[in-house]
Amino acid sequence: MTRRYLAFNPHPESASATQGCSGPYPSEVRIAFAADHAGAACKDELIARLGMAGLDHELIDLGGDGSDPTDDYPDFAQRLGAAIQAGDAERGILICGSGVGASVAANKMRGIRAAVCHDTYSAHQGVEHDDMNVLTLGARVIGPDPAFECALAFIAATFSGEPRHRRRLDKVLAIESDN
Repeated sequence: MTRRYLAFNPHPESASATQGCSGPYPSEVRIAFAADHAGAACKDELIARLGMAGLDHELIDLGGDGSDPTDDYPDFAQRLGAAIQAGDAERGILICGSGVGASVAANKMRGIRAAVCHDTYSAHQGVEHDDMNVLTLGARVIGPDPAFECALAFIAATFSGEPRHRRRLDKVLAIESDN
């Protein structure tokens, strides 16, 4: 079941309070969330905190409630990746126990560029330099506050489009199209 939340900024005049590493948050970004059994509680807390943060984004919960130990990360990685491929979301946050399995599974999907980031530098730099569109987190590795900070850094970032970053991204896309 998909749950949609609209996180909005009731005080747009205070946008400077919600600036990240690369400037103000992109507006009206649809962000899909999914988690396996190990990441469900972290996902739910992250959605709640982001919803209260006053950001102008639609938060889309694609499931994983933690009630079924057979809720495996490949299933939720595929669900989240499909939402991005279909244009139902521009970005995703995917959570499993370590973040590694979810990242591996998501990266098997065409057009998905996922990375495990447990620090804010990697979370924003992955978007700015590599056009990362899926942040994966490990619920057994990172606590709720660092997860929230990483999510904010990821959401705030935009692809730089600088020639060196574009050149590298084009090479990555060529590898994807050849395989």
